[in-house]
Amino acid sequence: MFVDIHVHTASNCNLPVAPGEEVVAPPEQLIEMFDAVGIDKGVMLPLLTPENSMLVQSNEEILTIADTYPDRLIPFCNIDPRLHKNSADTDLSFVINYYKDRGCKGIGELTSNLYFDDPRVHNLFHHAEKCEMPVLFHIAAGEYDTYGLIDDFGLPRFEESVQKFPGITWLCHSQSWWAFISGDVGEDEWGGYPKGPVVEGGRVVELMRKYPNVYGELSASSGYNAVRRDPEFGYWFFNEFQDQLCFGTDVWAIGQRDNRLIWLADFLRDALVKGKITQEVFDKIAHKNAERVLKL
Repeated sequence: MFVDIHVHTASNCNLPVAPGEEVVAPPEQLIEMFDAVGIDKGVMLPLLTPENSMLVQSNEEILTIADTYPDRLIPFCNIDPRLHKNSADTDLSFVINYYKDRGCKGIGELTSNLYFDDPRVHNLFHHAEKCEMPVLFHIAAGEYDTYGLIDDFGLPRFEESVQKFPGITWLCHSQSWWAFISGDVGEDEWGGYPKGPVVEGGRVVELMRKYPNVYGELSASSGYNAVRRDPEFGYWFFNEFQDQLCFGTDVWAIGQRDNRLIWLADFLRDALVKGKITQEVFDKIAHKNAERVLKL
């Protein structure tokens, strides 16, 4: 069984996410893809902020899809920190609780191109903590030609946020997170997909050891690359952080059927067959951690 903690879908839309890109898969096609590879459920993350997509969708669209496929697709709400009056004093608990009552299990994917310690972002974190909602975010390595919450090299602003809001479960995603799985990543690499053996001293390992509420969200090329670039390290990482890792794909298009949809699932299955991880570890990463965090 797999619970995919990171997918995107859209209804009745032929607008590509960017020029030359595919359109976002409708839910019926996404479920067909799930069925082909044994994924039981997927967590839908609304494409709400304009930084990461030319398609901007509402939380309401995601809730409508969830109502249509309640046994397969799980809704998150996406809350822009600038919502309502672009103020750090906005009562975001009002809107978070509205969507929580409608069935949303978390907040994300946060992609607003604001600094982690921007007062508006910290206001969102304050209300997420107050409403007991996990937060899934994309980290950006800069302010321009990118998307995601912005940090500096070494992720100091993120750690400050973790310390300030200890009640949040953080679902960490993107190449600017996963590049730090290795201790030798350079300032010219942390926004990309470093290759080769993993070196001891990675910031990801340090943060996950230090903060049990910091989770690795293994979706997309970035999550897969982090564990696959050095397979023996990847097996160790699965075992070491078996309670803090969640399976994901970040699938949003039909063209991803033969790549990011299957990469991580196949790697986990292979690790199990080879005896590198136990069935217990496999089950935690594949679905049990997500079920626990999201209270499914």
